[in-house]
Amino acid sequence: MTWSFGSIIGLLIAGIILGVIGRMIAPGEQKIPFWLTIVAGIVGALIGNLVATWVGVRYTGGFDWWRHIFQVIAAVLAVMIAAAVYPKSRAGTSA
Repeated sequence: MTWSFGSIIGLLIAGIILGVIGRMIAPGEQKIPFWLTIVAGIVGALIGNLVATWVGVRYTGGFDWWRHIFQVIAAVLAVMIAAAVYPKSRAGTSA
């Protein structure tokens, strides 16, 4: 797979959107920085696309509802994992 400038920008935008959605849906408070939220969203986008490909619904006619549902679920899980793994001592500190 070749990465173009447009695909990288698209992945960043998807990462921001999916990361924020994942953070809103994930239970509890996630004390992770915004950059980690974006990374979790990017991971969610990539894993969601992979699962949609495995299931056979990545490319459908019209809006790809199933692909986006898989992406959101993967982003929620990625945010929850990031919140569990991110060091608690660094979370919320400004120094």
